[in-house]
Amino acid sequence: MMKPLNNQLPQTTQTRTFGTHTNKREKIFLTLIDLGLILLAAVLFTVSFPNPIFAHGLPFVAWFAFIPFLIVINKYDILACAGWGAIYGFASYSLFNYWMGNFHPLAAIITPSVFLIYLAAVFALLKLAVKIFPNHGYILQWLIWIAYEYLRTQGFLGYSYGVIGYSQWRVLPIIQIASLTGVWGVSALVAFPSFYIVKMFAVKKFSITAIIWLCAIIAALIFGFINMKDYSDFPAARIALIQHNTDPWEASRSPQPWQKIEAYQKDLSKLIRLSDEAIAGNEDTQLVVWPETAIIPRIYWHTRYRETQEAWIVVRDLMEYLSKQEIPFLIGNDDGRMDAAKNPNAQERHRVDYNAAMLFENGVNTAVYRKMHLVPFTEHFPYKKIFPRFYEWLETQDTHFWEKGEEETIFKLQDFSFAAPICFEDTFGYISRKFVKRGADVIVNMSNDAWSKSLSAQNQHLSMAVFRAIENSRSMVRSTASGQTCAIDPSGRLLSVAPPFAEVWLNITVPLLRTNTFYTSNGDFAGVFFTAAVIVLLLFGAARCIMRKLRSRGKTP
Repeated sequence: MMKPLNNQLPQTTQTRTFGTHTNKREKIFLTLIDLGLILLAAVLFTVSFPNPIFAHGLPFVAWFAFIPFLIVINKYDILACAGWGAIYGFASYSLFNYWMGNFHPLAAIITPSVFLIYLAAVFALLKLAVKIFPNHGYILQWLIWIAYEYLRTQGFLGYSYGVIGYSQWRVLPIIQIASLTGVWGVSALVAFPSFYIVKMFAVKKFSITAIIWLCAIIAALIFGFINMKDYSDFPAARIALIQHNTDPWEASRSPQPWQKIEAYQKDLSKLIRLSDEAIAGNEDTQLVVWPETAIIPRIYWHTRYRETQEAWIVVRDLMEYLSKQEIPFLIGNDDGRMDAAKNPNAQERHRVDYNAAMLFENGVNTAVYRKMHLVPFTEHFPYKKIFPRFYEWLETQDTHFWEKGEEETIFKLQDFSFAAPICFEDTFGYISRKFVKRGADVIVNMSNDAWSKSLSAQNQHLSMAVFRAIENSRSMVRSTASGQTCAIDPSGRLLSVAPPFAEVWLNITVPLLRTNTFYTSNGDFAGVFFTAAVIVLLLFGAARCIMRKLRSRGKTP
């Protein structure tokens, strides 16, 4: 019998090796395609909101923004989906919140890292949904997404930026349903198409859920057009909003004490000049509003204790100016108080600082609101005892730690009352709702986003403020350090917006409404409903899968 030629075996081996290399290349190629889909989803998410290319965002993109990552989820097991979710979370928030790096380089890492963890868990749940409900898992996926958006706004790490409903802030007819459901109803409408389209292409079968969604869209539009009223005959409030185009905290970073005081005096001079111009422009002004921490030297502290002569002189000049004004002034300031129970350090004179809004009438401080919902890591870190070294490190990183306020102050003037959520607080619906329930006729927000040096950041913040007006059917005004200073009517219309990054004042007139909406009365019931539905369906689905496995084992001989 003839033996095979020496070169025949190597040829067979070469063929197999080539096939193995081809498979590896194909896998790498397919993985790169999936990575591209994940990154595409991150880009679509980002451009849905205000961004450097599209100042107001592209709201229509949001309706399909999740399709690329849902395609990827369909291809992998739960563990792999968690990995893809981590990539999506980090990439999407690195792009969306790119301006965080202007505060501190680590801030640009911390926020995406938090969402890396969040989205890893969410993607795993999205995959689990289609495993336990093969035919209708897309509905559970949709519910999971809205529940995730609601839950991530809760607690210490609560963060509202990137809730998909906020991408529609300029599409006023659609977002009027926020007066019923808060932003969660808008998110539900916007998110559904992505989940449905991916499912439809997989099974190539039309579902009745699409008809239900279309009916919901039509109903939302009809409600929206009816809800957008003409407020020209309503009573009105006349308010002057000051934007001095300065990050107040830059002065505190000056290397020499005299340079700090000089910068404080310069900021005060600008604020006084702009206020005088605004008042001269409308003698019927009922309130003048300065931005968050517009004045850095502590008004109460230096008036009471006069810790340093130089800082006291700045405060004295301010108080002399205010004493001559017949119009009330709302001023953002660090409200320093002596409280040994909260600060036992005698070397610091037991001083406790609050980020505050102070109302001055004829030069007298008649009411104070102290910020209650502080920004995590930069304004507040409640785990000092658990992570003392991390807390100490945070203190060295240009943070401004505050004590939490305890009272939802309502400021009362002769003709109207108002609340003053400070900066980050107007990104949460429940905060403005509580103020309105306590009697606020107008929501007055004072903010400082100047540190971001970004129009995108300022518009992202503004996009959420629009919802606060609609949710509670209240006018909202915003006085900011560098933008977006504006007036918003109860239907979310922007009545007037100051140019960003400019020294400017706005005299605005906003309607006064005093009726409560369904949202004001019932709060975030929609977010709670979506969350409860997810928990029930996941438990039901898991129990059903376990029962099926037990039955199949029982039938096995």
